[in-house]
Parts: sequence; structure tokens; C-alpha cells
Amino acid sequence: MSFKPLHDRVVIEPLDQEEKTSGGIIIPDTAKEKPMQGKVTAVGSGARGDDGKVVALDVKEGDTVLYGKWSGTEVKLDGKTLLIMRESDIMGILQ
Repeated sequence: MSFKPLHDRVVIEPLDQEEKTSGGIIIPDTAKEKPMQGKVTAVGSGARGDDGKVVALDVKEGDTVLYGKWSGTEVKLDGKTLLIMRESDIMGILQ
């Protein structure tokens, strides 16, 4: 199934965190924190400015981004857990 977000919304696939600490301790799923990094899989066309013109988004598909821990709405599409959020919820692009 294909999903195209509207306006200034972005679809992000969260990146999994390490399952082991640097000391070799395995972290169970229940103790893991929510990921705060993800890969952008789809972007909307942009938000409308006060003048009515569409303002393009700064992020694009394939970017790895950093976002707030509790940002966005979690959905499941085709068995994958994805986040849908506004571009303003994204803190920055990792390079």
C-alpha cells in the first residue's frame, strides 16, 4: 500500500536502537526507550503560507532526522510501524 501525506506532514520510519549496551548487557524490549531518530519515507507537498502560496518542506525522502520522543502519531501500514508528524515536530536532519 502506498501512503502520501498531506500538506506539511511527514512519514517517518523509526530507526531501531542498539539491543546491547557498550558493556555487552542485552536490553529487553520493555526497557528500551522510544527511538528519536528515523528515516523520512514520504513528505507532503508543503504548507500554505499567509499569502496562499505553498511553501515547500525542508526535509525530503531518504533524510535521517531527529524528532521529539513523543512526537507524531504511530500507525501500522503493511506490517511496519510508522510515525506521521508535522515538519515542525522534526528538530533537525542528521548528516
